[in-house]
Amino acid sequence: MVTGAPQVPRSPGGLSEGGIGWIPYFLERIDYNYDRHHLWTGQDYGDALPSEVFNRNVLTCFIDDRFGVASREFLEMDNVMWECDYPHSDSTWPTAPETLAESLDGVSDHDIDRITHLNAMRHFHYDPFTALGGKEHCTVGSLRAQVPGRDVSIRSQAREGVARRGTLASDLAAAASHD
Repeated sequence: MVTGAPQVPRSPGGLSEGGIGWIPYFLERIDYNYDRHHLWTGQDYGDALPSEVFNRNVLTCFIDDRFGVASREFLEMDNVMWECDYPHSDSTWPTAPETLAESLDGVSDHDIDRITHLNAMRHFHYDPFTALGGKEHCTVGSLRAQVPGRDVSIRSQAREGVARRGTLASDLAAAASHD
């Protein structure tokens, strides 16, 4: 480090599409192993445990993770965010808000606000409410009302007369034997 250089705060990195249910066990396990082995492995986090380093430096996201939400007392909730992941197959779109509401049943308004928008706004320095004309214009009902008649039904993308190749292992094996 150059003496006199300004200290620039580091932004945490994110685990997008990673889910959060695995994190409590992971944190417990890395601290356990660190405690038992850090002297001979040379690991040194100063006065911090590996779980504290993780919680300070890693943002975590989930799409649909009821177990993770239920385990929130073991998570750094200021770093947990919900993501829709539209248009990928992991997404719960077009029922993402309803699916999320089921996962958040019984969760405090404070945690819901952190998970759904406050954490992302803080970490990414973005205020969608200002950009979109106010918080009242950002509700699910308001956003859906802006596109009346929009078909969001789930349907097959197969077109009439176009055969689709299967993706089951047996279909792939059969296709490979004919090529």
